Amino acid sequence: MIDLEKDVKYVKGVGPNRVQLLNKLKIYTLNDLITYFPRDYEDRSKPKNIYECIDGEEALIEGTVIARMSEIRLKKTTMYKLVIRDETATCTATWFNQSYLKNIFKVGEKYKFFGKISNKYGKIEISSPVFDIEGKNNNTGKIIPIYPLTYNLSQNTLRKIIENGLELVDGKLEETLPENLINRFKLLNINDAIHKIHFPNEFKEFNQARNRLVFEELLVMQLALLTLKNNNMTNAKGIQYSKDVKMSELICKLPFKLTKAQLRVLEEIDNDMESNKCMNRLLQGDVGSGKTVVAMISAYKAVKSGYQVAIMAPTAILASQHLESFESILSDLGINCELLISSITKKKKNEILEKLQQGKIDILIGTHAMLEENVIFKNLGLVVTDEQHRFGVKQRSTIVNKGQNPDVLVMSATPIPRTLALILYGDLDISIIDELPPNRKKIDTFAVTRGMEERVNNFIKKQIDEGRQAYIVCPLVEENDEMNLKSVIELAEKYKNETFSDYKVEYLHGKMKAKEKDEIMNNFKDGKIDILIATTVIEVGVNVPNASIMVVENAERFGLAQLHQLRGRVGRGEYKSFCILKYQGKGEVVRKRMKVMCDTNDGFVISEKDLELRGSGDFFGTEQHGIPEFKIANLFEDIKILKVAQDVAMKIIEDDPKLQKNENIKFKKLTMQKFGERIEI
Repeated sequence: MIDLEKDVKYVKGVGPNRVQLLNKLKIYTLNDLITYFPRDYEDRSKPKNIYECIDGEEALIEGTVIARMSEIRLKKTTMYKLVIRDETATCTATWFNQSYLKNIFKVGEKYKFFGKISNKYGKIEISSPVFDIEGKNNNTGKIIPIYPLTYNLSQNTLRKIIENGLELVDGKLEETLPENLINRFKLLNINDAIHKIHFPNEFKEFNQARNRLVFEELLVMQLALLTLKNNNMTNAKGIQYSKDVKMSELICKLPFKLTKAQLRVLEEIDNDMESNKCMNRLLQGDVGSGKTVVAMISAYKAVKSGYQVAIMAPTAILASQHLESFESILSDLGINCELLISSITKKKKNEILEKLQQGKIDILIGTHAMLEENVIFKNLGLVVTDEQHRFGVKQRSTIVNKGQNPDVLVMSATPIPRTLALILYGDLDISIIDELPPNRKKIDTFAVTRGMEERVNNFIKKQIDEGRQAYIVCPLVEENDEMNLKSVIELAEKYKNETFSDYKVEYLHGKMKAKEKDEIMNNFKDGKIDILIATTVIEVGVNVPNASIMVVENAERFGLAQLHQLRGRVGRGEYKSFCILKYQGKGEVVRKRMKVMCDTNDGFVISEKDLELRGSGDFFGTEQHGIPEFKIANLFEDIKILKVAQDVAMKIIEDDPKLQKNENIKFKKLTMQKFGERIEI
């Protein structure tokens, strides 16, 4: 039996330096290595005649060297040129700074070259090609996998390491799917699938391998979610709230009218709360759709029925903001709200903990600080977690365990298409607020390239001179040589000292201490800072009504759902607001993505496009939705396989809810591996 948990450092070709690079790619074990799937493939298997080569394409050509390599010295580089010919035409191969090539090629001998073609004015060139002598297929003559990389690790090196890993497991992997499913759906066995996903001889083999691995990944996810839902339903009875406490009592007192969508969602929550089953509901709503007031009305019903409420937010500033909103409406109704965050004094904290245990605090709003063991509720009835994707499921269950089967409301501002949400959140019922309050203004969005920089800067100055504030968001904290993106700190220095030297500029990033971040954010909120330069740390729900401009640097590096979240930081007050996306690159996908952002403010439309254009790898990672990251499935492309997997999973769970039968033991093992901390079968 092969040990798949063996440390990757023991694989041939790794060594102490490369193990660190592999760890950066989240490759720690032999299993991680062989399931680190290619992101793309290059077809280097079919040679073309030189004459047929098209400008801009990558092609494999075979030709005879007709002259010795020439060397052209430029200022800081040396160019090497080699002329080759086949029966149809002549082509020049060019390389830079690779002097060792001078002694490799022999006039009159045949070689194969693969690289990018330039065909202009009848002159054909191939730049920096990889090559093989005729009769050898080290770099050409086959389909080559292309992997996501990290700095200092080349495709060739990673490819060779993965090849060495596959040799170790060749034919020795234990089958993970039952034979009846493999036969029924004509799937490859696990050994063939793993080998052919990396090194297919033809694309038909790749498709067969991918189908097998996608099916397994989606089936395991569905089994885990259905098991989880079963666990929730078979749990002890939930709290049955009083029908005499009406949500309408508070709704009538609100200083604004609720939307039809909010009222519909409240009815769904009310029905849950009055039933004897535990509420496990996901509340999805676009940025600014009014999820917080829905949580507040639900909390009102719980408190007036004699229970306490826990509201958990991902940041101290967001928790403080919730406290402000809750107190402004609930304090007149005799409901006592308190804030528990790590920055409060020890004396104040002890006072809160005592009052909480005595039942003198009705609603406790806080951050991770609420998860500590000494936070004890007298009678916890409702748990609300805000921005669900920021909390692991383990954290959610920790706070739920502080009560006797309390109701749970999970709020998320990351809209995902409903059909997908139903499949993904198999363990939660779903409510969607799909309309914005009438007072929310449309945010005008513009996508601009570098040539517009000065105009953008002048526009920011004009807005600040009129009394507004601006966010400028960058993707990274430190300069990354590989991507060459501007870092927050470097940009902040430039903007502080040069571009916006007449204005108050500060920066904010995730590596700062929580106290420092809160202080800067509060200063921005209070109008003491004109321009805040930040990473996506500001993505989560902070409310600064006076901020009217959101500028995103290198917008092409963000997912659409994330850009939409960032855009939602402005347009929260009475002023006309703008979002400016600065992007680089001329690719069609980049242009399409920028167009989507400029054309619509609807988060659900954006999320569908995000899936379509970017795939689900990033969109549904552990970070975002609390479910394990997909290694190969793409929820947009693989929706048909997903539906088949769901049908199969439902039949398996119906027949064997605990996955105890012999044929399902493998599934039990797989679900436990993937969803270990979430699931008890």
